[in-house]
Amino acid sequence: MKQVQAFFGRAAGPGFAARIAAFALAALLAPALALAQAGGAAKANPRLASLGIELWPEYDRAGATLVILKAEIAQEVKLPATVSLRIPASAGGPSAVAFSRTPSGGLMNLQFEQQQAADAITLRFEIPERFFHIELYQPFPTVLPARSFTYTWPGDLAADRVVLVVQEPAASTGLEVQPKLERSATGEDGLRYVSAELTAQPAGKALPITARYTKADLRTSVDIMKPKSAAGAAAAAPAPGAPASAGLPFPVSVIALLVVALLAIGGALLFFALKRQPKAPTALPHGACTRCGAPRRSADRYCGKCGAKLA
Repeated sequence: MKQVQAFFGRAAGPGFAARIAAFALAALLAPALALAQAGGAAKANPRLASLGIELWPEYDRAGATLVILKAEIAQEVKLPATVSLRIPASAGGPSAVAFSRTPSGGLMNLQFEQQQAADAITLRFEIPERFFHIELYQPFPTVLPARSFTYTWPGDLAADRVVLVVQEPAASTGLEVQPKLERSATGEDGLRYVSAELTAQPAGKALPITARYTKADLRTSVDIMKPKSAAGAAAAAPAPGAPASAGLPFPVSVIALLVVALLAIGGALLFFALKRQPKAPTALPHGACTRCGAPRRSADRYCGKCGAKLA
């Protein structure tokens, strides 16, 4: 042990301990920097086991279609998973971004980031469970009785199963949807719904959905169908939870705290290393004790202060 101490403290020179502390600090910071770089890099979107697209034109907002996206992350995808999804720029942003633990479980608001572009808004969020839910309002003209709108699924995520549902607006006639939807049913809110299961959608392939109908009434379905619309409106709203606002993703905040902690540890190591460096020996008075430095007389054989034997 003494030989090791001698090697680090004296044989290597007074600056060696400082170099060791700097090396230790770099070694501690390397994993955090690598993690930060990995977190900042773009990740591929996870695959969806299922995707539900529901379009409710003029439901509770005049001149707009309520778009509801219900997705389930594939079982083999490791959670939490990062999702990047584009929505139409005309929507101005999502009205809800939420997640749930089960397909029919209560919705909890999810933090997200959004980036504006000319034709689309990119939403980015980290999903802790397998089910997420997004709502937005896409405007379209409703001045004339003959009305039509198109929503396009951007294909940002591959989906093994896609179910499309379109709600027929109250007081409308002649609803036609492309792709063609063959099933029809009346919901608890008294409105008619047409639906179909589509083929699997690969990533990168857009899916345009166009609906046409005739409607002279400018009121929304909620205004026309009172009070039956209350149940439908409640089902569409997410349950109370954390505020759905943009913020730092979880890994970024953890990385920042880790870097700060490692910097503090490295600084402490460097401080103690410099403090423990051996000081250069100072010159002793002529004829002084080599142990304590006390002056001696020529006739002394032992130090009068510490008792050491004098040479």
